[in-house]
Amino acid sequence: MISYRRILLCYNATREGRCALRLGADLARELRAETHLLAVLDDTAWMRGLDVMPAIPFQIEQETANEVLREGVDQLATLGVVAHGHLAVGNPMTQIPLFAKALEVDLLVVGHHRSGLLFRWWSGQDDGRLLDRVSCSVLVAMNPQEFETGSL
Repeated sequence: MISYRRILLCYNATREGRCALRLGADLARELRAETHLLAVLDDTAWMRGLDVMPAIPFQIEQETANEVLREGVDQLATLGVVAHGHLAVGNPMTQIPLFAKALEVDLLVVGHHRSGLLFRWWSGQDDGRLLDRVSCSVLVAMNPQEFETGSL
């Protein structure tokens, strides 16, 4: 069996993110792996050069992202895992692979929420390309309630 020595958990405080956090914590604890937690403040809306002033100033969004990161590190501590917290600003599909490479992780743990093709096209999501951008194993955590409620 492959031993994962260094794990990067990606966290965004969504239901799927919390699922990935719990799953990653269990795995990190069992493997006694060095654990890193990454929260990414997605600035793609800011970078598009919107003509109108955004409703929420960037500084407030950054404070919220820092709080999400603290929440994740604290939650991991309650689950018995000490994690190094990292905050990145940018497109998650760019930032996650950069951190995975810089931290030389063996395993990346991310949450996933199912959505249709139209939604992904409309929102500009390109999360399917994450696998092409990393050189480590990837564990995708999904909310089991999606299957129970039939909201696929």
